[in-house]
Amino acid sequence: MKKITFLLTFLISSACIAQVVLEDFEGPAPTLGFSNGPGTATIVPDPAVGGTNGNVLEIITGAASAPWQQAELTLQNDWMDLTTNKIVSVDVYSTSAFDMLARVEGGTGPVSATDDSHTGSGWETLSFDFSIPKDNQQPANGSYPKIFFFNLWDSSAGGGAGGWADPNGASTVRTSYVDNITAFSTPPPPTCNDGIQNQGETGVDCGGPNCAACPTPPTVAAPTPPNRPAADVISFFSDAYTDVTVGTFDTPWCPNSTADVSIAGNPTKLTTGAVCEGIDFASNRVNASGFTRLHIDFYTDETNILGKVFNMKLVDFNGGAGEDNSRTIEININDGTNPGVVAGNGTNWVSIDAVVSPFDDLAQIVFTTNLNNVWYDNLYLHKDTTASLEDANAAVFTAYPNPTSNNWTISGTTTINSVAIFDITGKQITTVEANDMDVVINTTNMVAGMYFARIESANGAQTIKLIKE
Repeated sequence: MKKITFLLTFLISSACIAQVVLEDFEGPAPTLGFSNGPGTATIVPDPAVGGTNGNVLEIITGAASAPWQQAELTLQNDWMDLTTNKIVSVDVYSTSAFDMLARVEGGTGPVSATDDSHTGSGWETLSFDFSIPKDNQQPANGSYPKIFFFNLWDSSAGGGAGGWADPNGASTVRTSYVDNITAFSTPPPPTCNDGIQNQGETGVDCGGPNCAACPTPPTVAAPTPPNRPAADVISFFSDAYTDVTVGTFDTPWCPNSTADVSIAGNPTKLTTGAVCEGIDFASNRVNASGFTRLHIDFYTDETNILGKVFNMKLVDFNGGAGEDNSRTIEININDGTNPGVVAGNGTNWVSIDAVVSPFDDLAQIVFTTNLNNVWYDNLYLHKDTTASLEDANAAVFTAYPNPTSNNWTISGTTTINSVAIFDITGKQITTVEANDMDVVINTTNMVAGMYFARIESANGAQTIKLIKE
């Protein structure tokens, strides 16, 4: 029999309104997650001897990882209403004393966090009072669909304000169990991301008078990457190479959401929301020493892109538990720069091949953008293997005259779909769409020097070297 949780009752406007159990893990499984470490958040039977709590949420942190490891729970039905009464009661099981931080977010109020302490006596009911915020957050004031739990909090740190245990990353394995999340409730509001076609929407969660226009995906897949040696590539997302293990492409600390979609049969990522998105692989950090190029192909369906940006940041932890600002690099891809989102303009994929400093403890990649919809593919690091670009199937496509002081004509033994021209820094200069065996490239606005032509055809992509005199 499930343990009975006594509910507090309050008299409001002569009506008896009570807190309710919003999640007890007995029905269909809720949406769970775990981030910032190798730990887990899973539903298991009550661990207490003779336990009567049925199913509960088991939270296990990982050693030698970020102390702010968090278990993530999205409520399935009603949200927590913390507008007036800001207390969330949670049954927590532990056989050792510890402090737990809880954070609510994702709803109509500000992100808020607070804590309570467990004595280690088994099942105890912790009371999280979000009118007393911790971790530099604000008091809760609104309704919330998400609550996160942190096992490695220290309520006595920071002069009593609370702080992270072992901030240098020497975290320990700690196991706790959570059940009966109880609070005042409110039905979730109909929104533009509730998975229902409502509010005059013309598609699910988009269109109509109240929500953003529905995405208009590209009709062709991202360009096919060159056939580089496996040792020369560290791929995060590309079916052309073997990808490294990534924890998530949709981190909770950025408000954008990222989904897997298919474009012309090719797996692609779609990130939605004009703020930021994080890719986290801190549990499988990458030693990228010797890799000096970062590549990504991206597409936006926005045609009015004046003032728009799509920037990337590579985050190196430098052996620690968090970002080392001295070893972080930002790649700005702004309107008016070259390459820039202006090259996409709602019609073409934009290929970026940026020069980066080598990293030996790469843990995250963060996108910052004010584009509502961005599709991306072929996100990888590679070595500066110019020779392989020069030699890639050179017999299939040729350019003449080469060198030239006028125009190049690129000729192939198969139909050419498009030709993109890059300078020696990897910046895209121009793209010519085609459907022919021969393509003329105008060099009027190009300075003398070496260039590379990336040729897309039905047989794949090839790259050849060009010389402008």
